[in-house]
Amino acid sequence: MVMDSSRKLSIAVLPIALLMAPGIGLARAKPLEVRWNELAPMVTGHSVTLTLTDGMQVKGQVLTVREDALLLNVSTPVKGYEKGNGSVPRGSVVSIDVKRERGIGGRALGTVVGALGGMGFGVWVDARNNVLRSTVGEDVGTFIGLAAGGAVAGYFAGAAIDNKVTHIRVVP
Repeated sequence: MVMDSSRKLSIAVLPIALLMAPGIGLARAKPLEVRWNELAPMVTGHSVTLTLTDGMQVKGQVLTVREDALLLNVSTPVKGYEKGNGSVPRGSVVSIDVKRERGIGGRALGTVVGALGGMGFGVWVDARNNVLRSTVGEDVGTFIGLAAGGAVAGYFAGAAIDNKVTHIRVVP
């Protein structure tokens, strides 16, 4: 069986793309069920996305949790909630997604691994296309392009690792 070069390239790129995108296709974790009076230490000071009873989503940073409402510094204005400090009534909150960043380790490691992988892939592509024997300019362009692409892909894969989202469902 004879394989053309584009098929060989896609066979080589597919596993790399799947490894660079952790979490794609994974099921969403079951949300934590938390009572309103237990909510404050979990959300205060963190970036959140609130899902309301009407399906609308409000994004911002939690300032404090009161007995009857959640005080939020709204970052993305939506109907009924202007940008800035606002109060979201307790009865309208269905779920809360809390976003936490855990440093820069994943982004740093992802960038390095992606760049090295791109460099190796660039050398392989150049060797397969016999470009190394013809002109240096094409070698360098392919090599730098794939190394940079790998670094960018690694950065975003690492960012996905650095960010943790906790799904909370408010129960009565």
